[in-house]
Amino acid sequence: MVKLQRVQRPKTQRGKRALKEREPKLLENARSLLCIRGNKTNNVMKILLKNLHLLKSPHSKMYQRKNLDILPFDSTSKLEWYCQKSDCSLFAFVTTNKKRPNNLVLARLHNHITLDMFEFELNSKTFRSLDDFKCEKFATGNKPCLLFHGELFDNEPDYKRLKCFLTDFFRGEINMKEIDLNGLEHVMTFTIDSQTKLLSIRVYHVELKKSGHRIPRIELNEIGPHIDLTVRRTKLASDDFYKKTLKQPDAIKQKKVKNVTTNELGTKMGRIHMEKQDYNQLQTRKMKGLKRGLITENGQQSEEKRKKID
Repeated sequence: MVKLQRVQRPKTQRGKRALKEREPKLLENARSLLCIRGNKTNNVMKILLKNLHLLKSPHSKMYQRKNLDILPFDSTSKLEWYCQKSDCSLFAFVTTNKKRPNNLVLARLHNHITLDMFEFELNSKTFRSLDDFKCEKFATGNKPCLLFHGELFDNEPDYKRLKCFLTDFFRGEINMKEIDLNGLEHVMTFTIDSQTKLLSIRVYHVELKKSGHRIPRIELNEIGPHIDLTVRRTKLASDDFYKKTLKQPDAIKQKKVKNVTTNELGTKMGRIHMEKQDYNQLQTRKMKGLKRGLITENGQQSEEKRKKID
């Protein structure tokens, strides 16, 4: 006899709100990050994981305990279960061993299934954490400005996907129609060298200074973390699966308006189609002094027209 699994329904209002928050939506919430460490980690990787947690907060959760027997490139089932349990669609996993020292794995999920996964090696000699920069930081939850430098981000397919992944990883809230420029407090730059293929991540604090004009003078001060990464391995989704993730529901698609275009400056331009006009029937302003009698085919004015003119 087959045993049916019962559907556990929430008994409290708090449980109902939690389940409602996890339901599919037309406009999804910001992606949350799950920070996990493996069986063997050194102090540098722990600090790196904590810095990633602070960069993503409040959309981030961190597990403090060690996790045994997790090999992301062999099996991601345990990590996917952790992400589903914590309602996270991103995870960061750090380990270190003799074969792969200072190892960082970043991945994103779609419908609790791993979509893209990248493995990096951290340069521990050049790494500097947030605590190493004694300066003013940005407020938690602020949306950053992302800048990408390097030809590989535009030319090679793997690095194009990496650019999309980093944008999805750090962009924060997406359900925003307008952004206050005064609230733009930090900038993140991603620079990749075409020869060494070294990925450099820098974070700067934006300071608005007086310039004597309406537009303020902007200065950038590095606030950390200072990260240099080298790509080791990648595990990308298939083209069919990736195309499926890009599909949008019909309810949020913008309906195309005919004969309306937008130029480079953002001004809407409309095109109007009109029928051909008959200028003989065009109504114009008439004056008595300009009126003339109509001439017949024989070249003589009709008597009726003469009477009207008189």
